[in-house]
Amino acid sequence: MNANVNPQPEDPQRDARGAGHVALIGSGPGGADLLTLRGAELLRRADVVITLREPAAEELSAFREELLALCREDVSVVEAAECGGDINALAVEHAREGRRVARLYSGDPFFGCRGAELVAACKEADIEVEVAPGVSSVTSVPTFGGIPLLGDDVAELRVLHARPHSGKDVDWQEAAASDAPLVILGADAHESEPLEHRGPGFDVVCKNLIAGGRPATTPVAVVRAGGTTRQTTVTSTLARLVAELKSTDAKNHHVTAPALMVVGSPVARQSELSWYETRPLFGWRVLVPRTKEQAASLSEQLRNHGAVPEEVPTISVEPPRTPQQMERAVRGLVTGRYQWVAFTSVNAVKAIRERLESYGLDARAFAGVKVAVVGDATAKAVRDFGIQPDLEPPEDVQSSKGLVSVWPPYDAEIDPIERVLLPRADIATEVLSAGLSDLGWEVDDVTAYRTVRAAPPPQPIREAIKGGGFDAVLFTSSSTVRNLVGIAGKPHNTTAIAVIGRETEKTAIEFGLRVDVVAPKASVSALTEALAEYGAAKRREAIEAGKPVLKPSQKRRGRRRKL
Repeated sequence: MNANVNPQPEDPQRDARGAGHVALIGSGPGGADLLTLRGAELLRRADVVITLREPAAEELSAFREELLALCREDVSVVEAAECGGDINALAVEHAREGRRVARLYSGDPFFGCRGAELVAACKEADIEVEVAPGVSSVTSVPTFGGIPLLGDDVAELRVLHARPHSGKDVDWQEAAASDAPLVILGADAHESEPLEHRGPGFDVVCKNLIAGGRPATTPVAVVRAGGTTRQTTVTSTLARLVAELKSTDAKNHHVTAPALMVVGSPVARQSELSWYETRPLFGWRVLVPRTKEQAASLSEQLRNHGAVPEEVPTISVEPPRTPQQMERAVRGLVTGRYQWVAFTSVNAVKAIRERLESYGLDARAFAGVKVAVVGDATAKAVRDFGIQPDLEPPEDVQSSKGLVSVWPPYDAEIDPIERVLLPRADIATEVLSAGLSDLGWEVDDVTAYRTVRAAPPPQPIREAIKGGGFDAVLFTSSSTVRNLVGIAGKPHNTTAIAVIGRETEKTAIEFGLRVDVVAPKASVSALTEALAEYGAAKRREAIEAGKPVLKPSQKRRGRRRKL
C-alpha cells in the first residue's frame, strides 16, 4: 500500500463538480466474508481507507488485512487509532481534495458507532456521502453463539448499551422490571478504553438486574469476539455467571474483547442450537507449509471447518539451471515426438504451460498426445489449461506407483510412438520413470523446475512450531516434512500431524514425528476432510467423557514428540 494519495479525476464515478466522496462502510462483527457487496465495491473504488479503531480491530489483524485486500494496490491507508485529531474532519478534507474516502466501522455505522456524526459533517461541507449498512453485532453475534433472539414465544427484545453515553447511564431498575430478553453491549471493562467510557463489569450488571427484580436463575450468556475464530460462549445464570467466566478463563480459553451479553429465555436453547463453535476444527491454528498461491483452496476448506490456517512456505520453486532440456521437450511435443505426457504435480503443468505460452502456443500443442496425471490438484491444473486427462491412478492409490499400475504396456503394433515426456522436479523419485521403462516405454525424464528450501519463517512462527502454538500441521509431500523440520524444527508433541499419503507418512516417521492423520487419497481436499474428521472425533470423545473440549494447543505440553 502506498502512503501517497493519487487522485484519479478521470474516474467517471466522481462527482461532476470535481469533489470527492465519503463512504461509511459497516464491516460486520469480524469477518470480511460478512461485508456486503456494496461495501466491497466501495472499498475497491476508494483512494483513501480509514481503518477500524475499536479495540477488537487491533486484535483482529487478519480481518484488517482481508478488508484491505479488497482495495486497489495504490490506496492510501489511514490508521484510525494512530492518526489523532478529528477523523471526521480528516475524511472531509480528503474528499474536498477530490478523493474517494472509505471509513470502516465495526458492525453497522449507525448502530453503536458514530457514523451519524460523519454523515452530518459531510452534509455540512456539501460532500457527497453514502452509508453501506453492515451486519450488526446485536443480531449476528447471538446467532453465531446459537441464541435465537426473537421466536414465536418472544415478542419483545431490548438492547442496552452499558457504557456511559453523554452522561446517561442505563436504568437497570427499569430493564430488570421487564420480562423481555436483553442484549447488552459494552458490559466489559476493556483496559484500552478510557476510564470514563468503560462500562460496568459483568458482576455489576448481574447484581443490578437481580436487585431490580430479575430472578437469580435467569439464563444468561456472554459471547466474546463473536463471529471470529476466537469466539467463546459461556452460558450460566445471573447468580453464577461471574464464577463460570472465571472457571472458563482458567481452562485456557481465549479472553478477548468485545463481549456481548444476552439475558433471558432465548439463552436456554444455546446448547441445542450452537453451530459455529461446534465445527470440527473451530479455532484450531493450522500450519500449512505451502505458499499462499498453492495453499488457497486448502486454506479455504480449513476455514470452512472453523480453522485458522497460516501459510508458511517451505520450498521455493525456481526454473531449471539450464533451459535446453525444456526447450527440446516443448519442440518434441509440437513435432509429435511423444505419445504420452505424464504430469505428477501442479508445478510441472505450470512449467510446461508457461514455456508453451512463451512461444505463443496453447493447449492445441497437445493434439494427438495422451495426458496422464497424479492427484486431483494436478488434474485440475491440466483441465484449466483446456486438456482432459486420459489416465489417472486409482482413487485409493494417488501416487506415481498407482499411475504405473494402470499404465498400459508399450505395444509396437498399436502404439505409433513409444516415447513418454515426464516433466518433473529435480528432486522427484524415480518410481514413475523406472515403472514406465519396465513397461517398454522410452522416457524423456526432464527437469521442469527446481525446488529449493525456503528461508526460515519469522521467529514467532518457529517458536510456535516447536512450542506447541499450532494445533495441527498439514504435510502435503515428503519434501515439506524435510524442509519444515530443516528451517523451523520439529512440531511439538501436542500438535496433530496430518499427511497426504503413505510416502509422506513414512518420511514424517523417519523424522521422529507421530502421524495422527493420513489422507485416504493424495489430494489436499481429502487431507483437509481427514483432519476435520479427526477433530470431530476428539470433540466427541471429550464430550462423552464429560471433559472440556480443548484444542491440541490447550493441552498440557509434554516433551518433544518421540516414537
